[in-house]
Amino acid sequence: MKTIKLLFVLVSSVLLFSSCYVDEHHHYVNDVDAEYVVTNYDIWYVDYERTTGYGEVPFVSKAFTFSFRNGRMYANNNIVGLGFTGPDGIGVQTGTYETYDNMITLHDSDEGSYEFEVIVDNAHSIRLYNAYEDVTYFLEGYSIGSFDFDQVFYDNLEYFLQEYEVWAKTYVSAEGELNDFDYENYLAFTPENVTTFYSSVDEIDTPLDELYWDFEGDYEVLNINGYDDIKELRLYYSGGFIEAFELSIIDDANISLYHYDSGTTYEFSGIGFIQYKSQDTSETNDRARFKVNRKSTDRKIHKTDVVKKASLDSYKPARSRLQ
Repeated sequence: MKTIKLLFVLVSSVLLFSSCYVDEHHHYVNDVDAEYVVTNYDIWYVDYERTTGYGEVPFVSKAFTFSFRNGRMYANNNIVGLGFTGPDGIGVQTGTYETYDNMITLHDSDEGSYEFEVIVDNAHSIRLYNAYEDVTYFLEGYSIGSFDFDQVFYDNLEYFLQEYEVWAKTYVSAEGELNDFDYENYLAFTPENVTTFYSSVDEIDTPLDELYWDFEGDYEVLNINGYDDIKELRLYYSGGFIEAFELSIIDDANISLYHYDSGTTYEFSGIGFIQYKSQDTSETNDRARFKVNRKSTDRKIHKTDVVKKASLDSYKPARSRLQ
């Protein structure tokens, strides 16, 4: 009986959302009430990895979530503050919207107006298709109570790392072998792309504008099979060296990095929050989202064969990158 009830609710929701048919010219017709559809959920997550087409609507590509309330359009363009920014965590108002039949026009305060066809896939997922730019965005609908804000951090970790000017080392565990990374106190991940990082061995509390970036390279985030709330971060130094860490998020300003080779745990705090495109700030920083095809690894979580960390004064870096 319970299974039948659940099936009935699902089918009813889909029917309310959409009725689709083929017209006399054999064209697919998407007959939906756009206003009902977009307001049926509190928050819409933009699944950017599923985006199709050759064009782009800039303000949609930059948003992680959208919400539509009484003609007002809200968006979360930052990972930091997600769930706490704006009413009910839906972000800040970035413009307005209006609907007509199965169409919605989004008026962004900075980037103008774009018209979309609203296409319903199921009771939980819709597509927004802009014919002029020939691009389709996939949105997943949630109520505030059911939306997993924390998981968005891990699903978009590359962007989270970019939302601070600098990550400063704030903690080093006593456990773990001495290693070269003990000397590196600052990291930065550039918003221009999702591959470049910088590292500095400057002393803690060095003013940000005085930091010297000793190293540069590429970085990569990998999924760890069997875990949704832990990722692997690999730093590929330009000299050919690789450092690999188990990364977990403490909160939206702090991360933990477990160094696989040494067994050392580091904590870094974000400094210099970068606000991306908000009506509530004078900041004008901008960035685009990129499709990220993550690799996966079967890495085991946490090494156990670690030794007590000795004093750095008795350790000389073995690799040329720190000389």
